Amino acid sequence: MTGSFTMRKRFMLVFALACFTPLGVLAGGDTAAGKTKANEAGCVTCHGQDGNGVSPRIPNVPKLAGQYASFLAQALKDYKTGKRVNAIMSGFAANLTDEDRENIAAYYASQSGLRVLE
Repeated sequence: MTGSFTMRKRFMLVFALACFTPLGVLAGGDTAAGKTKANEAGCVTCHGQDGNGVSPRIPNVPKLAGQYASFLAQALKDYKTGKRVNAIMSGFAANLTDEDRENIAAYYASQSGLRVLE
């Protein structure tokens, strides 16, 4: 009985950590490095510092904040390899390393998404 109580406590601890850990931390990338690279690479020009876009100036740009890091990293890879085609994004993604993609993805995944911009 003591063993199951300990196992239950472990499960609850892991569950609580999973629930309260920001997605960017789980993504495997470095969010601080991702923020820096997003600035250097020009991501913030259209997607905004927090990934919610710079509307209304550029209203049709996808919001990156709160998206799954794996999705964002794969999209950047697909732009680089030509699997996804967009004249603007392909150019930006062309010079990103695997580490850059993971870091940028982790950063934007860690941001709060879907805020209304004024």
